[in-house]
Amino acid sequence: MKIKSPATLAIFSFFSSLASAQTAAPSQPAQDMGRVEIKTNRNNVTEERRQSTAAKIVIGREELDKQGDSTLGEVLKRLPGVTVQGAPGRGGGIRMRGLGGGYTQILLDGQRVPPGFSIESLTPEMVEKVEIMRAPTAETGARAIAGTINIILREGVKTNPDDLKLGTSFENGYRSDSVNWTHNIKSDALNGNLTVSAMNSWRSEESFTDTDSEVEAMGRLPAVSSQRERQSFSVGHRQGLNANARLMWRGQEGRTLVLMPFMVYSEFSSLGNTNLSEKLSLNGISQPDAFDSATTSNTTRFAMTRLNGQWNQRFSADSRFEFRFGLGESNFNSRFNQVAQGTTGLFNTMQESQSFKDLSQNWNAKLTQVLRNGHQLVSGVELEGVRRMEEAVAEVSDDAGNFRARTQRWAVYTQDEWTVNPKWRAHAGIRYESILTEGVTQDGEKRNQSGVLTPLMHAVWKPLPDSRDQVRMSLTRSYKTPTLLNLVARTALSREANSPTRPDRIGNPGLKPELATGIDIAVERYLSEGGVLSANLFRRNISDLIRYVTIERYDTVWAPGQRRFVSSPQNVGDAITQGLELEAKFRLNQVWAAAPAVDVRSNLSFFGSRVLDVMGPNNRLDQQPSMTANLGADYRVRAFPLTVGGNININPDYITRRTEQQWVYQGSKRVVDIYGLWRYSPSTSVRMTISNLTPRDYLTGTSFIGSGFSEIANTQTRNWQNVQLRLEMKI
Repeated sequence: MKIKSPATLAIFSFFSSLASAQTAAPSQPAQDMGRVEIKTNRNNVTEERRQSTAAKIVIGREELDKQGDSTLGEVLKRLPGVTVQGAPGRGGGIRMRGLGGGYTQILLDGQRVPPGFSIESLTPEMVEKVEIMRAPTAETGARAIAGTINIILREGVKTNPDDLKLGTSFENGYRSDSVNWTHNIKSDALNGNLTVSAMNSWRSEESFTDTDSEVEAMGRLPAVSSQRERQSFSVGHRQGLNANARLMWRGQEGRTLVLMPFMVYSEFSSLGNTNLSEKLSLNGISQPDAFDSATTSNTTRFAMTRLNGQWNQRFSADSRFEFRFGLGESNFNSRFNQVAQGTTGLFNTMQESQSFKDLSQNWNAKLTQVLRNGHQLVSGVELEGVRRMEEAVAEVSDDAGNFRARTQRWAVYTQDEWTVNPKWRAHAGIRYESILTEGVTQDGEKRNQSGVLTPLMHAVWKPLPDSRDQVRMSLTRSYKTPTLLNLVARTALSREANSPTRPDRIGNPGLKPELATGIDIAVERYLSEGGVLSANLFRRNISDLIRYVTIERYDTVWAPGQRRFVSSPQNVGDAITQGLELEAKFRLNQVWAAAPAVDVRSNLSFFGSRVLDVMGPNNRLDQQPSMTANLGADYRVRAFPLTVGGNININPDYITRRTEQQWVYQGSKRVVDIYGLWRYSPSTSVRMTISNLTPRDYLTGTSFIGSGFSEIANTQTRNWQNVQLRLEMKI
């Protein structure tokens, strides 16, 4: 592995000296104490974070329930370095360290999530805890350049009563309802629980887009300029049912079997209307204005069933075997209809349909052994396969809408975690992973295969053995693989007139995986009465960056000889990203004795990045803001059975230069959430939550300038305040 910076050399020197220190230690008889497990109560997440050698943030049940969020994504947006894409209050992709899709690895009970899975489909009531790992390990996987989010589903406790939560929310005059029920199984032979969530929601969408275009005169062709104004409004209705269970059987001699069935079903329908006006000019001479409108309808149906299982076998106090498997199927159907109301040609009457089925499976085996001198060795093998069958309305030719594809992955790894001395703990591992993707589309057979070797090292240093201060260091190799749709996606034509900001889309079977060398250094202080202060520095050097690039083509199969703008993923070169993440969680009277007992949680992150093969300024990585900040507080009123709290989340606006010809603009976001919880009795409480208290329109934009063509499109998306009332009972 090539070392590219003095910081990397320093980290390598550190690990070398660490190994030398261990070798130089005087040999003496060591007593084998066997495997020692320290278990705390499930809310003691700060201690779990402190004892982990690899950097980890743990969010437990108490924090998941505190704000009264309706989806897990709303919880995650408040964590250090985590951002959520899209308009405020609308949900979107979860990102760590401001990096785009695919850089953050999402795990469900330690296994990669199946195709089509969305964090937005989970409610906090379905989750036991969330682990945020900033640097990869051999066991969790190295497809995590930004980090890993491991979602652990709810565990059953026989002594706890059932939880029932009934909620109603209001947004822009529309009402939504939800119910969540968690049942704990009370049986000597079986331990577990069942969680069911159902929802019936209505939501409106409204946006306004202004597009300015100019085409230079070429030969006999006149110069053309146009200004388009598009206004869209729709109302969507979503119904969904989610259920998951965790069932554990305990046998003799350390044998346990855990089954985790999981089911998601949702139906969505929307009706909308779009108005479009265009002002056209030829060689500076204005043409008559054109107006048109269209009605739209959209229906989708998604169903996913999944069975995860885990078999644990303890051979001795120092040796344990674990076998995990996952089997799943996802089905998606959608239909989109657009009916033009005029004859200007600004809109086409069209119909699109799509359906796909994904079949996925994974098989993992892991052996954990505690060796002498405190070493804990973990080795494993993983197999994963995904098959996709997709059918769609043919847009290009008779068979263009259909394709078949599969992805097959296997990996082997080993890692060792040990205590060097009372001040030092170390963690080292290596992992090899191979991925094969192949499929058949209208362009014929496509195939892509890649393999990546990733060494990974972590260490924790305490100035004093019993100190609450510690320093973490990590040197890792991680990567991002092209998705199945990046490689073998069917051709998707633009729904409107083709242009640089409305291009056709195709796949690219020649993509290579992105590779990243990363350094993380963190300083942490754990407060004596709970709470933590931390500062984390990171840097990633990325090679073979994948980015969607729009180019002008005349040789397309579906429109030969026509000028078409086509977007496809390409490896565009190298990039660097780095940042600083600050976090403070404490009770206010720990700092100021006379202050009330207010729980304060805050974080502030700064990000910077450069794509080296793209000219600056603003040649940052996609979807990465310059900073993100959260400030939240919770206070229990002593005179009343009342708890109040809130949070403010801030992301500034930024411009990204994607290529020499393309720019993207993301507007600022400021989201304020507040809540109040009144406890009528130990078993009954009422919660009121106001999300997006001060709504502001969300602005985005794209532009393309070059090849005698320029186009700038700006979109303004509305969002609204959401008021939720919820009854929470223990029954």
